Amino acid sequence: MNATARPRYAPTLRRLHWLMALLILVTYVLIEQRGLFPRGSAGRSAMMQGHFWSGIAIFLLAWWRLVSRKRNGAPAITPPLDWFSAVVAKTVHLLLYAFFIVMPVLGIMTAWSDGKQVLIPFTGIALPALMPVDKPLAHSLEDLHGAIGTAFYWVIGLHVLAAIWHHRIRRDDTLKRML
Repeated sequence: MNATARPRYAPTLRRLHWLMALLILVTYVLIEQRGLFPRGSAGRSAMMQGHFWSGIAIFLLAWWRLVSRKRNGAPAITPPLDWFSAVVAKTVHLLLYAFFIVMPVLGIMTAWSDGKQVLIPFTGIALPALMPVDKPLAHSLEDLHGAIGTAFYWVIGLHVLAAIWHHRIRRDDTLKRML
């Protein structure tokens, strides 16, 4: 590496970051726009199945990303963060990873306990439900899944604003490490 090159995340981590960002956007769009279609319609079902599978993809990619992060580490931020900023950054990242793992699990538990099928794309084959139908539980899980999803609009927004703050105000290489 030459003297002017800045350290960046490993290519796999950078690709996973942006792929997951895109999938999270798709997941939110699918669930927010399902209301464009009447209940029981093929369009609404397609939106829900797309939401289920983009969530499952995020879950799987999160584990791949965690393994890759463990293997490759993270490049240091230049200039280094102060103690408080480092703690906030670590906390937000832990919340994001928890979100990537917990939300798909809550989502699929909600679907199964509500008696909904999670169909393998382009087939009529459903994943086997690992939970019995339990409508009260489904409603509780759906409320929790929705509340966490709504809260994470704020966490994701904070993550984006922090990247902009690091790049434009603090002028460190936080964002550049992920590009």
